Amino acid sequence: MNKIMKTGTTTLAIKCKDGIILAADKRATAGNFIADKKVEKILQITPNMAITTAGSVSDIQMINKLIKAELRLKKMRTNRDVTSKEAANLLAGIVYQNIRAFSAIPGISQFIFAGVDNVGFHIYDIYPDGSLTESDDFVSTGSGSVMAYGVLETQYKEDMSADEATKLAIKSINAALQRDSASGNGIDVAVIDKKGYRKLLTKQLNTFIEV
Repeated sequence: MNKIMKTGTTTLAIKCKDGIILAADKRATAGNFIADKKVEKILQITPNMAITTAGSVSDIQMINKLIKAELRLKKMRTNRDVTSKEAANLLAGIVYQNIRAFSAIPGISQFIFAGVDNVGFHIYDIYPDGSLTESDDFVSTGSGSVMAYGVLETQYKEDMSADEATKLAIKSINAALQRDSASGNGIDVAVIDKKGYRKLLTKQLNTFIEV
């Protein structure tokens, strides 16, 4: 293929004293075409773990199914809950194999992994090449991440409350919505804390988000 169809998105995760806040826009693009305006880019994979997604939709859907199955099998085999580090490493391994599989269409995907276990709260950035990096504060992915990072770098504080981190997540995604044409149409916000994963906000929009 001489040309690869480009896609875009904005997703992020912020660590706070009460847990982890996840946020993402709702637009899916195929080149310059807006393919979908109601995409779920925050996916729960266990009761206390979730991922945000960026990249090729078909690869994301398949990898999401694979990691859920692998985590269920690992829990059955070991008879214990899987740790965040184990789950993130499993996901990174799947991404590594996916992008290196021979195919006319490269399998490109990037994930933010967030989870809570008996050690604490964890955020991992899993790059399209399968490499893995743990973050102590925040991380953003996608074409709109440059704009999101501009807000996160200037306004993030250690030991933020969940409410403060949620407002910061919305401001960061909104910055991307205003300048990145591949991000838009709304925002999803979720939290992972000691109670597990749950959705906080789903909002469809085409204009500025008030915080």
